[in-house]
Amino acid sequence: MNVQAQNYWTSFWEGKEMPESVSAWQFGGSPDELVQLVVDGVKSATCSGHIFYEIENEALPKVDDYSIVLNSKDEPICIIRTSEVSIMPMNEVSVDFAYAEGEGDRSYKYWRDVHIEFFTKELKEVGITFSEDMLLVCERFELIDVK
Repeated sequence: MNVQAQNYWTSFWEGKEMPESVSAWQFGGSPDELVQLVVDGVKSATCSGHIFYEIENEALPKVDDYSIVLNSKDEPICIIRTSEVSIMPMNEVSVDFAYAEGEGDRSYKYWRDVHIEFFTKELKEVGITFSEDMLLVCERFELIDVK
């Protein structure tokens, strides 16, 4: 976590019981656009490929995890708290979840097309072929604070 994010986190929790852990990260694809959707109250869900957690030896998210969402310049924009985590094949993601991701026209078709394009590109970079039954880590979250 960079100094700006750490300072934001510490300042936000001053005088309150601070959770033990927090991570700081950007949304993939279009970090500035996606974090703005969170700030605007449009985006309340996100997903990532389960395989990337394995490749990067990273722990899966869990309920009550806190995150500082960064923009494309690694500046902290907001704090979110994970409220739900599900692991499922991409082709089983619900229309409701796609809508909660808040992107484009919020349709399932838009969500599917954008995610197929994104995951095809990301998987190709690590030598894996995209498949619509790839496992996704689907998270719902709530906005806690905007810097």
